Amino acid sequence: MFTSSPTHFDVYERGYIAVDDCGIIQGVYHTLPEDFAYDQLVDFGDKLLIPAMNDMHVHAPQFANMGVAMDMQLLPWLNTYVFPEEAKFADEAYAETIYHSFVSELWRQGTMRAAVFATVHTLATHILARTFDEAGMGAWIGLVGMDRHAPANLCNTSAEWAAGIQTLIDSLASMPLVKPIITPRFIPSCTPEMLRCMGEVAKQTLLPVQSHLSENKQEIAWVKELEPESSCYGDAYYRYGLFGQTPTLMAHCCYTDGEELQLMREQNVYAVHCPTSNCNLASGIAPVRKLLQQGVNVALGSDIAGGHHLSMFRVMQYAVQMSKLQYTASDGKYPFLTLSEVFYMATKVGGSLFGKVGSFEKGYAFDALVIDDLCLSPHHLIASSPIERLERFVYLGDDRHIQHRFCQGKEIKQV
Repeated sequence: MFTSSPTHFDVYERGYIAVDDCGIIQGVYHTLPEDFAYDQLVDFGDKLLIPAMNDMHVHAPQFANMGVAMDMQLLPWLNTYVFPEEAKFADEAYAETIYHSFVSELWRQGTMRAAVFATVHTLATHILARTFDEAGMGAWIGLVGMDRHAPANLCNTSAEWAAGIQTLIDSLASMPLVKPIITPRFIPSCTPEMLRCMGEVAKQTLLPVQSHLSENKQEIAWVKELEPESSCYGDAYYRYGLFGQTPTLMAHCCYTDGEELQLMREQNVYAVHCPTSNCNLASGIAPVRKLLQQGVNVALGSDIAGGHHLSMFRVMQYAVQMSKLQYTASDGKYPFLTLSEVFYMATKVGGSLFGKVGSFEKGYAFDALVIDDLCLSPHHLIASSPIERLERFVYLGDDRHIQHRFCQGKEIKQV
């Protein structure tokens, strides 16, 4: 079962997927073609087979803070909890421990690829990349640039960041599924010099960009003070070459509207909806339906540790629930999200930043989960449709029901 489009599920009951030696899907069939009759056949019986999850906004060094300090808003939370934790990653042994635990938990939750913020520490960021590579999982890894409004031990100069990203580019060249991504922390923590440097590197290397956008009203007002020549928060990135000039992920977008929304659409900037984080930090509710209606691509992110769980299935739940609050608050103006839409965001939309990933269509990488869900139904002896089974798993299931995990055709048995 998969979503080739956001409006419906493609269901092949007791169907077949043909995957070549490179882990690429050759076709999906209701009946096995004769051409494949003598190939190796793996039978998962009556299990659910779905695309693996893609987490498109997550902070790996905040893993140890997960589930802590959920009674604060964004800016005091950063200063009180996040920055002291991230400073610990100057210690490579600490980075090894936390990053291995982080990648292991992603694996456990069925997330095979992610767009990840690291810290300002080049060596620790390389450790994170290596951990993904050794696990056989995919990632965009971000060496953070941050040179103001942060503790001195968490600031790097633009020259230091440029040297670090070049080191990362060189060292990741041999990693087929792990690549670097340009990562300004956010406008308040980056001087114009840092932003210009990052924009130049993005232009020269064509690397993608990830950052934060319009998450919190206090933050937006701060950006207006710091970048008075910019017409909106998004324009503050755009003016430095960091808003769609190369593929771009912008997390949150809780207050994106008007000119900023238009600029996102024109520049094909992806919004990454992080509903658990937006709820926990009292940031707001992203106008996801409005973004979709305006043609903006929307992916999903756990945003650990603003979010409190690495399961993208939980993120899907929150995305639907918060869209229903918005539906009610707008007197029905913005229809709430459906299961197929949020599933599409977590699979095919997020996967598109890695190429042909996130679907079972021909030519896509075989990233997949095998789900043993039958025990979840109190009426498991009564047949349910595959879509009902998937919905029940999304709302009631957890990692214990994931039996197999595949990335690019290779089963990832343990991390």
